[in-house]
Amino acid sequence: MASQRVTFLPGQVVARKNYRGPHVSWKQATTVVRDDSCGLALWLPVGADFEFRLGPDGGMLRTGAVEEFGAAPLIRQHWRDADVLMWHPPGQAHSVWWFFRDGRFRHWYVNLESPYTRGRGWIANVDHHLDIVVDSDRSWQWKDEQDLDEATGMPGFWTVDQAAQIREEGRRVIATAESGAFPFDGTWCNFQPHPRWRIPRLPKANKPADASGPHSAPSGS
Repeated sequence: MASQRVTFLPGQVVARKNYRGPHVSWKQATTVVRDDSCGLALWLPVGADFEFRLGPDGGMLRTGAVEEFGAAPLIRQHWRDADVLMWHPPGQAHSVWWFFRDGRFRHWYVNLESPYTRGRGWIANVDHHLDIVVDSDRSWQWKDEQDLDEATGMPGFWTVDQAAQIREEGRRVIATAESGAFPFDGTWCNFQPHPRWRIPRLPKANKPADASGPHSAPSGS
């Protein structure tokens, strides 16, 4: 019998997990805004629980071999600096983030990543390193191009051909931004969370961090 699709309800807390190989590289506690045919929208406020792998420099581990992510400690802190609305279009290799500071929309951020999978209380994907910052006037710039290039060809990451697919995905989103079409048409730029929503928290760890999620190299498509 086919399994039923997991559907989330507005106000539900969902863990947004990012993987590197079989290892959770970071995890964000978010609140569901909507989950429908348009996509999954999540709210990540300042103060939400945020877990990440601690690098040798004392900061967040972003690059390195898959084995380094498995060996690095996963620590829990809190999301800082900006409230973020995240929209995940169904089946697409990116998400779009609205950044808010002091309640005002500042800019969009395109996170290139594998299409997400979902389970009870979580979604998971593989980050593709390359990102795009889109200003409120829809001017844009690539971010972390060097990270994409350095990871290309490394075991557990992506091939040269897959890296080209990741860039092409970014170009498609850039074309949408330049045209001013959704989601870059002003939608959700005045978003306000429900006043009864609490700051989301991650559950206490009661099993290894490297659990359900996408464990293979991303396809880039």
